Amino acid sequence: MAKQEMATGDWTIYIQVSKKILNESIMADPLAQIVSLLQPGAPFSKCVTGSGPWRVRRTQSPNPYYVAVLKGSMRYGDQRGEEVLVNAGDFILIPWAQDFMMWSEVPSTDKDMVIDPVILPGGGYRVGSADGPVDMRALVGYCIFRSNDATLLSSLLPELIVVRGEYRLAMLMQLLGDEAASSKPGREAVLQHLLEVLLIEALRSSVELGASPGLLRGLSDDRLSAAIRGMHARPEHGWTVAELAREAALSRSGFHQRFLSAVGMAPMEYLTAWRLALSKDLLRKQECSVGEIARQVGYRSASAFSVAFLRNVGISPARYARETAKTLPGATAEDFKSAIA
Repeated sequence: MAKQEMATGDWTIYIQVSKKILNESIMADPLAQIVSLLQPGAPFSKCVTGSGPWRVRRTQSPNPYYVAVLKGSMRYGDQRGEEVLVNAGDFILIPWAQDFMMWSEVPSTDKDMVIDPVILPGGGYRVGSADGPVDMRALVGYCIFRSNDATLLSSLLPELIVVRGEYRLAMLMQLLGDEAASSKPGREAVLQHLLEVLLIEALRSSVELGASPGLLRGLSDDRLSAAIRGMHARPEHGWTVAELAREAALSRSGFHQRFLSAVGMAPMEYLTAWRLALSKDLLRKQECSVGEIARQVGYRSASAFSVAFLRNVGISPARYARETAKTLPGATAEDFKSAIA
């Protein structure tokens, strides 16, 4: 019996240590942290089928928008003139969509613009010919980022993310679609976790980053990645540009310029923004004192943290904690009922 208890104890310790290592690994992953802090949700998704020529335009889409093509092809274009062919098995994510259009692979004109899609008996939507053969099927939908820092955090992502031929992503999309159409207990919790994994998978699978700067471009640079991961792993550390440059094995000036060009903001600006995002999340949870939060995010004292927080956010940490505890931003499915695509 003693041996069995010892073995059980050893196994328990092994599991606890493994969990600790896993949690530390996750917390050192900038991409996973960003997605987690964004607090993603999936309030609206639908299956859209297309037949013949059609066009759909969205002039204002305040939330991240995704398309997973299950059959056939479609084209995507935005106001910048960027055009992308999206085939079966491909996935696109538009973190901050403002004005874009999608249209059939079959040649179309503005006369084929869809105003009111046909609602099918099973709950899906049809664009193009109402009774023609289906030559395109896609799962489309909106995400929401419930975080108060959604604008800041999503600005770290590329303007358009395209993932092609990723089997793991296709499986996640199928699970997300099935769950969205169900009414099982715990549906909202499952959707949130599936979407969180989906976003991480889409972002880390992406190889078509375009020209826009952002966190992904910084992480794709081996030198900059070392510095970024250091900031995320130890936000409490008193980082300097010189020390971050050493992490990246670059000169101070070379590191600063390379970071600014790739990420879109200066290294210390990124570090401050990241620390504030972390502090806001901790303040919302109301599990630590202001002094403890200040220490965790790299400030020497509660007063220094409060001054920096007030300067950047506009209110004190204590007031922020009180006000955000009352309500969290975010939209519901009802807000998207009129959406065409």
